[in-house]
Amino acid sequence: MNNETFEFEYPRVLSIAGSDSGGGAGIQADLKTFAALGCFGMTAITALTAQNTLGVRAIHGVPPAMLRDQIDAVLEDIGADAVKVGMLHSPEIVLTVSEAIDRHTLHNIVLDPVMVATSGAVLIDHPAIEVLVRELFPRALLVTPNLDEVALLVGRPICNADDMETAAHELQARGARAVLVKGGHLPGDTVMDLLLLASGEKHWMHAPRIHSANTHGTGCTLSSAIAAGLALGQPLREAVEAARSYVRAALQAGAKVKTGAGSGPLNHGHAPMAMRLKPLRLQN
Repeated sequence: MNNETFEFEYPRVLSIAGSDSGGGAGIQADLKTFAALGCFGMTAITALTAQNTLGVRAIHGVPPAMLRDQIDAVLEDIGADAVKVGMLHSPEIVLTVSEAIDRHTLHNIVLDPVMVATSGAVLIDHPAIEVLVRELFPRALLVTPNLDEVALLVGRPICNADDMETAAHELQARGARAVLVKGGHLPGDTVMDLLLLASGEKHWMHAPRIHSANTHGTGCTLSSAIAAGLALGQPLREAVEAARSYVRAALQAGAKVKTGAGSGPLNHGHAPMAMRLKPLRLQN
């Protein structure tokens, strides 16, 4: 096909993550977020889950060869401006992703180390945790754990802001370039997150807590929104701040909506943007 007949392309974001049959988190939340922010979303599914707003009933892992084929099929044809990596349940799946990152020379990788569901279900095999740290922390531009995930990674509970900062430095010492420690699980009327950049520069972000029972998929949505911002050309700090604003608005818009009997989803489509356009590059 003659590329000279085309002038534009969409900002492209690939999500490598698990599928949530309830539609509130995982691949489903990622695609809704990409679309809402004007990006073209693509997927490589790592696992199928049977879940709803009440919890996870079952997890069925995708064979590594099938995951590799999904990634290769998408990237060899369409390419990606940013990548969100979510649920990776086994060491073999982690290695498949790390090899794909190197094979395709991927950049702008946002790693959401999905380990614990909103319901409390553990979503990763314990042996996979160390492989994930070793293989993906250095390859990611940003790692975005919540406090439960940070506790698993550092081996102790995170109880306050000092704990968050200490843990962020520990994760950086273990290979992470930049870390966003999400503090939403701490009690109080103010939510604080810490962005520790590769330079060592710290950015504390505070906001009033939005009281809502509908928080399922918040972490998936945030990491996807950050990846979308990077695909749109935003610097990392700006992408994080814009993503936090998007998630807060989605939480607020969905707070009074009843979906299921448990922790419902955000309102991803509260203010959808038109698909963005970028000047076409002849090589993806």
